[in-house]
Amino acid sequence: MKKTEKNNDYKVITEKRTRSSVYKIIMLVILVAFVTFIITTIGFYQYFTNSDNGKKFMITTSSKEGNEIANSISQYKSIIDKYYLGEVDEEKLKEGAIKGYIEGLDDPYTEYISKEDMEEYLDDTMGNFVGIGIYMVKDEATNRIKVLAPIKGSPAEKAGVLAGDIIISVNDEEFTGDQFSVISTKIKGEEGSTVKLKVLRGEEEKEFEIKREKIVVNPVEGKVIEKNIGYIAFSSFDENTSEEFKKKYEELASQGIKSLIIDLRNNGGGIVDEALEIADYFVEKDTVLLYEVDKDNNEKVEKAKDGILINMPTIVLTNENTASSSEILAGALKDLGKAKIVGTKTYGKGVIQSLLTLSDGSGIKITSEEYLTPNKTKINKVGIEPDETVELPDTVTNVLRVEEKDDTQLQKAIQMLK
Repeated sequence: MKKTEKNNDYKVITEKRTRSSVYKIIMLVILVAFVTFIITTIGFYQYFTNSDNGKKFMITTSSKEGNEIANSISQYKSIIDKYYLGEVDEEKLKEGAIKGYIEGLDDPYTEYISKEDMEEYLDDTMGNFVGIGIYMVKDEATNRIKVLAPIKGSPAEKAGVLAGDIIISVNDEEFTGDQFSVISTKIKGEEGSTVKLKVLRGEEEKEFEIKREKIVVNPVEGKVIEKNIGYIAFSSFDENTSEEFKKKYEELASQGIKSLIIDLRNNGGGIVDEALEIADYFVEKDTVLLYEVDKDNNEKVEKAKDGILINMPTIVLTNENTASSSEILAGALKDLGKAKIVGTKTYGKGVIQSLLTLSDGSGIKITSEEYLTPNKTKINKVGIEPDETVELPDTVTNVLRVEEKDDTQLQKAIQMLK
């Protein structure tokens, strides 16, 4: 269901969850064209616009604050008009002032989106992906953009890009971690064209020239291991992920599985409804799955809508790149006693963004709510601690390519389920 609201000033697009639309509401992990999170993140979003019967948003500032800002900008404008030697592009000045003001919030998930980028941004969010196939996140330690994970089978993975690679430059142009959207735009391009990526891997710099392609997000994958243990893995929560998960589970159940492993390692998140649907399969109707809290401490409770589908010992695998919707699912199953968590502490992205679009076509993606687990445990900047902390061997550089016999986290889960 898609609702709309407009007034004379602007329209508001909010990433609340509707089961049929696209996201990526919670989190921040950001899913852009080559598919980034969330992460916004990172990341993957679902939007609807409010109806005329719903809440109307108004742009307001106090006269004192508004006058101070306007006066400051006016003074600098006067200086520029009087002394600046070059030509002045008023639109660029205005855009720069707005962008700088928003960046002053120092929130990695809140960002200004120009009119020119807005349509492409929404296309990306809706799943029209052309790029190299990586999830990205800002690395606070280096103030660079880090590869959260390459999508399996993507041009980036085939070229050798690995999770943890720090992006130094795109087409020989260097960027910082504060330029997430700019890097996204630079990496994207026409299908069939190439992009040059320079990354830092440990102490070594590596360069890749990668052909852009239409990206197909990985489907839910599953198999039977150790004769009667089901294993299901997926890299993001996209439209229909919960339905695909259900089908894969039922397929494995028909093969006689007695327990289940859900692999959420390097899953950067996505549509929150999809995570809640999967959590719903494990619990009774009306069980609390999630709390959402806004700046005024208004609380919204998300509850299970159906009955139990899955009732067997379950283990969830996590790592430092398990983020957003993945943390919602892992946190709910842990709090409700429906699964044990094995691996390492999760990323810690527990906030929601809303996208507000102004009448001129520009907009702001702004952090508007925080989510808590059923036990009201905070996740943002904290993460979820596993029940069993298990590190991968030092010889393993990429969990996406580790052989089953060397996967100590998976082997621990198998041992526990036996």
